[in-house]
Amino acid sequence: MPLIYLVRHGQAAAGYSEDPDPGLDDLGRAQAEAASKTLLTARPKRVLSSPLKRAQETAHPYAQAIGESVTLEPRVSEIPSPNLSVSERGAWLQGIMQGQWSNQSEALQAWQASLVDVLKEAREDTVIFSHFVAINALVSAVTKDDQVLVFRPDNASITTFRQTNGELTLVAQGESRLTVVN
Repeated sequence: MPLIYLVRHGQAAAGYSEDPDPGLDDLGRAQAEAASKTLLTARPKRVLSSPLKRAQETAHPYAQAIGESVTLEPRVSEIPSPNLSVSERGAWLQGIMQGQWSNQSEALQAWQASLVDVLKEAREDTVIFSHFVAINALVSAVTKDDQVLVFRPDNASITTFRQTNGELTLVAQGESRLTVVN
């Protein structure tokens, strides 16, 4: 019955509608260090990360602390946006987050299902460094809440799931604050 710790990346140096792949700012690096210290109490050995810089940079302190490498997992990346400019993505995302999964495109519903598959494949305690909407997509799927936005996970917050024989349960939502989505 593996536990899966889903960590939202630390605060990025730029927002979703400003830069397609920013790294962390100084606060984000401090948040990554704090998340690492929290994770050390559980010590999951398997470390997965979205390929985006902000997630990889959040994963680095923990992976280094336990002497493990980070495996990049594209399925836990940011929500795939249609062929939009960086400046158009913010408005598009705001519209998506006000809706329900059942009303989203087949592509977005398939993305949500692929996120669920990543968690169902866990065979040992695992930590996954990911993104705001991806975490919401998983909480929504596991709790059967059709809303796209079910909570606002803070930067570097840790949401925990349990996988039992391919079934997922939400153990604890990460700390939630009113935050800017990026």
